[in-house]
Amino acid sequence: MDGTSFDLTEHEGSNLSPFLLKLFNEWDDRKTRGLFHHDISSCETKVLPGVHNFVATLIEGRDQKKRPTEFTMNQVLQPFVSEKFNFTKVSPLEVIFRFNDTEKDSAQYFDGVPDTVSASSSAILINVSPIGYCHVLLTPKIQDCLPQRIDQESFLIAMYVAREARTPFFRVGYNSLGGFATINHLHFQAYYLKVQYPVEKAITEKLKTLGNSVSIFHLVDYPVNGFVFEGGASLEDLSDVVSKVCIFLQENNRPFNVLISESGKRIFLLPQCYAEKQLLGKASQEFLDMRINPAIWELSGHLVLKRRKDYEEASEANICRFLVEAALSETEFQELNLCVLDFLTSSLG
Repeated sequence: MDGTSFDLTEHEGSNLSPFLLKLFNEWDDRKTRGLFHHDISSCETKVLPGVHNFVATLIEGRDQKKRPTEFTMNQVLQPFVSEKFNFTKVSPLEVIFRFNDTEKDSAQYFDGVPDTVSASSSAILINVSPIGYCHVLLTPKIQDCLPQRIDQESFLIAMYVAREARTPFFRVGYNSLGGFATINHLHFQAYYLKVQYPVEKAITEKLKTLGNSVSIFHLVDYPVNGFVFEGGASLEDLSDVVSKVCIFLQENNRPFNVLISESGKRIFLLPQCYAEKQLLGKASQEFLDMRINPAIWELSGHLVLKRRKDYEEASEANICRFLVEAALSETEFQELNLCVLDFLTSSLG
């Protein structure tokens, strides 16, 4: 099905924040040096017609060039294994921002953040298999070799990165193990896409407002069932609530994905079950053949397709069917919703 062509590299130019401008300049430098597996500026992208306006990008063979997944997909919490690939093993050229480089980086761009953040070994690396412009990996406390699991301080670092970008078009995402993270070393992802994601346009319905003024909503009439968090007296309040829910989910072995949107003012938390369906042989062969992994970008509405046939035939109806298969059913989500609200009521009020 036809759609409206879209340039992945289009951005706001001189209106960028100092932090994002630095990232863009460093990322462009690594592109010039030939460090990426493909040139994102030559990848065909279109916005599909329909209610949701899904974004489809064609990157043929991307899944064969990525670093391989080296862990089982049915456990959200797994120990860090130093012998396997981790981000301490990347080329120094892939590092484009270090938080503890106080002369140049965090002190200049992250004014007012806690010393534990600005002095940490956290770093931002290029994603060598990008799906969007300035696709990077945020690696909190990289030298601590933490496994892929949310903790409150690391989530707050991701929130600060989203805030300092100062644009709704640079989002930060997180994939749990079992939610299509491919490296078991703590990391978030981020990239710039100058279009509103379908999930960001979805209707929401309020579930509860907590004692600290953080409000929880759920998505309505979107193919993925999920939570939306916003409000609170500060970014730290909002971060604290969402990170606690993430910790609750991972400790109960529930795979999930997170989108930090609107410079940290809205956060989407999307539980999913596609890896479990794959392991149980319940995933549709049609979608298995397409080799789409429903990580946070896909669940949010930006689909990376690896075959031209799938790109040319992409339609809102097909993408909705795929996302419904990846997401929790209405019944499963309502059960989880009750557990999450009970947890929040007992822990935060």
